Amino acid sequence: MPKPPRVLILDNAIHRHLYRPAWAWKAHLKGIETKTVNIPSGAPIPPLDGFTHLLVTGSEASILEPRPWFEREAVLLRTAVDRGTPILGSCFGHQMLVHALSGPEYLRPADPPEIGWAEIEMVASDPLFDGLANPWRAFVFHLGQAVDPPPPWRKLGRTRHCDTHVLRYGDRPVWGIQAHPEISSRKAKVFLRISLLLGLKPARHVLRALRDAPPRNDVAETVLQCFLQIPG
Repeated sequence: MPKPPRVLILDNAIHRHLYRPAWAWKAHLKGIETKTVNIPSGAPIPPLDGFTHLLVTGSEASILEPRPWFEREAVLLRTAVDRGTPILGSCFGHQMLVHALSGPEYLRPADPPEIGWAEIEMVASDPLFDGLANPWRAFVFHLGQAVDPPPPWRKLGRTRHCDTHVLRYGDRPVWGIQAHPEISSRKAKVFLRISLLLGLKPARHVLRALRDAPPRNDVAETVLQCFLQIPG
């Protein structure tokens, strides 16, 4: 009989009083046992054998500007992949998976940056996303991106400006999503306003995103439901 899901969230937030990505994921995990560890703070990481699934969050840090804690997280992710633990990363977490499993040479600045709401076109079938409309919409905020990661990475979804928006590591239960499906439209607007207060650039993209905000962003439940059904 499969074990009930127990999710470890790798929280990559730097300004934890302003940006709380683990909270956004937990809002979709009601009834599921979770534990959060903030990686940038150097908090101790619990043993992986106590968890069935791993979520890797976004961050205000840029994957293109290495920090000492990057390698600590990369080692943990390589260990989890070797164990067969199902992993789902979003935005920075998506990029960190490529960094950990293939190297930093497959990460570049986004040209142009994607900020706001993007349509993600699925170019290959996958059980995590087959329940969504094609294309599906999600909040995006990224200044860097993965570029042509080598096999076994497979490209599953793309946007107008980024053809690596959804990746899977071969047939292993390891997925990266450049978007933030976990962030609701309401919380996305709060995040955008905070980014303006923090002076994050480019401000014109942020202001345009605030004008174009859709009323809902509700794909996370579908993706997470499929993810948690994968045995860990």
